[in-house]
Amino acid sequence: MAASADSRALFTDGVRAVLHTWPVLQIAVDNGFGGVYGQQKADWLVDVVQQYFHDNDDLAQDEVEDFISTLMDQEFQTVVDDGSLPQVCVRLVQMFSQWQQGALQQLSDSIQLLTLNQTSRAKVTAQPSDSDSDGETQEMEFESASVNTTNPPPPPHEDKDGWTLVGKRK
Repeated sequence: MAASADSRALFTDGVRAVLHTWPVLQIAVDNGFGGVYGQQKADWLVDVVQQYFHDNDDLAQDEVEDFISTLMDQEFQTVVDDGSLPQVCVRLVQMFSQWQQGALQQLSDSIQLLTLNQTSRAKVTAQPSDSDSDGETQEMEFESASVNTTNPPPPPHEDKDGWTLVGKRK
């Protein structure tokens, strides 16, 4: 296993690249879901996740998903159910595997590819709406720099509790 301080820092950079390019975390930080210290919590999340990998050499993807899901819920009051968490965890497990095998150049290339392909930050804005008198209903609009127009998501619909549900793309 690669254990030098430089190689460990490289893995930390990989975790940072994956998490900081994850739209769910970007939205949580940008919209204050983690409170006034949301950016510090995002940085802390990088450290905690990389330490979790180092403390547990043989992690399965579902264990990483459970760990990050719990942290997102506890620290950002965010339940991740958009299908992106498994993708993030696959990347993290792959990067850790590269680090363990000493494939540091491959790991460095993966980090560079992630940061080069990074689009502008995702943005969510609240839209004014004619809501119930209790004022609890809000419509949210999601803007992203890379929108796939060839496979648009299904139209939103309202469930029995009044929540607007938006399906994910296939």
